[in-house]
Amino acid sequence: MVQALVELDEQSNRVLNIVKARHGLRDKGEAIRFVITGYVEQSGEPELKPEFVAKMQKIQRQKSMRVDDFAKRYGLKV
Repeated sequence: MVQALVELDEQSNRVLNIVKARHGLRDKGEAIRFVITGYVEQSGEPELKPEFVAKMQKIQRQKSMRVDDFAKRYGLKV
């Protein structure tokens, strides 16, 4: 684990204290990890390329077929 000395302004310090208290965290380090994790979950996921979205929509419109025994159909059973 990496340790860092961080300078916070008064407002950031107050926000971390509120996050720490609201979520029952032990220290400001856990509060920082909590905030970072929330940020990554909210905006960390990359946008899908338009070409990929179009390809998936095309596949979704295709007619499907029913397969009762996948292994037998595709020669996976001995």
